[in-house]
Amino acid sequence: MTKQKITVIAEIGSVHDGSYGNAIKLIDLAKDCGSDAVKFQTHLAEEETLKNAPSPKYFKSENRYEYFKRTSFSINQIIDLKKHANKIGLKFISSPFSVKAAKILRKINIDGIKVASGEVTNLPMLEEIANQNTNIYLSSGMSNWSEIDTAVNLLKRKKNKITVFQCTSKYPTFPKDVGLNIIKEMKNRYKLPVGFSDHTLGTAASIAAVVCGATVIEKHLTFSRNMYGSDAKNSLEPSEFREMIKGIREVSTMISINIDKNNLRPYTEMKNIFQKSIVASKKINKNTVITKSLLSYKKPGNGISSALYKKLIGKKIKKTVQKDYIFKESDFI
Repeated sequence: MTKQKITVIAEIGSVHDGSYGNAIKLIDLAKDCGSDAVKFQTHLAEEETLKNAPSPKYFKSENRYEYFKRTSFSINQIIDLKKHANKIGLKFISSPFSVKAAKILRKINIDGIKVASGEVTNLPMLEEIANQNTNIYLSSGMSNWSEIDTAVNLLKRKKNKITVFQCTSKYPTFPKDVGLNIIKEMKNRYKLPVGFSDHTLGTAASIAAVVCGATVIEKHLTFSRNMYGSDAKNSLEPSEFREMIKGIREVSTMISINIDKNNLRPYTEMKNIFQKSIVASKKINKNTVITKSLLSYKKPGNGISSALYKKLIGKKIKKTVQKDYIFKESDFI
């Protein structure tokens, strides 16, 4: 079986809190942790939300409109962030939240676009994205099958590379709400690569998702969960992120390599050390007929295997042997 490459996306989100310097350092951190890509969010407050739109329960510290205005980057900054990510070997992905934001990402030749869960039904924006001939990562946390079907069919009209994501839009997501079963359902339903966007507070869900067939994992990364903002407290800190990626890489190897249980070549030395050979339980005189009581079974395993003891019973020994003598097949008539 060919080893499946698992792409790990470090979701930066809004952890940078509008600081370009933090954004650069977070890209560096994602690389240091072993990520394959970073994902940002392209917010244009006046294009995507009304000023009095409600905030989610998990973040009410700041008006959302003002928050997006304060933390958004300029086009030139986004270009520079992409250049930096690409320079150190990371793909640069972003989520637009309006048609205008999608057009901006098209201009800068983005490495991939992530359709956030709340944008799956934003068909005008999806139509713009569909024309970009790029890598599209389609989330699904707030959508039913019918809504996802519509989005997939729209995006497939062009030659886009689409990955559909299982996602639970709860922050944080508890184990009972992860829905790993949906990964297989998506693979069967769409015949497309399937990813997993993980909002749990641990690493188990992402690793389990790989076992279930996910080939792209997205997870929030932060310097510290004590940072201000809507994403930090639901993110992994660096040591946790590294451990998650380590687990993903190991599991990827485990599920990609088929082991032949009948191939015992790797165990030749171990079998010799740990398995038992048939030996004499006491002194046995020449021409004695072997009975079970004359046999004992001891390490090492380089003689006649203890599994073959019945084949020796009833045979006559050719020579006198002492206790603990390791029998050879040539010792018998």
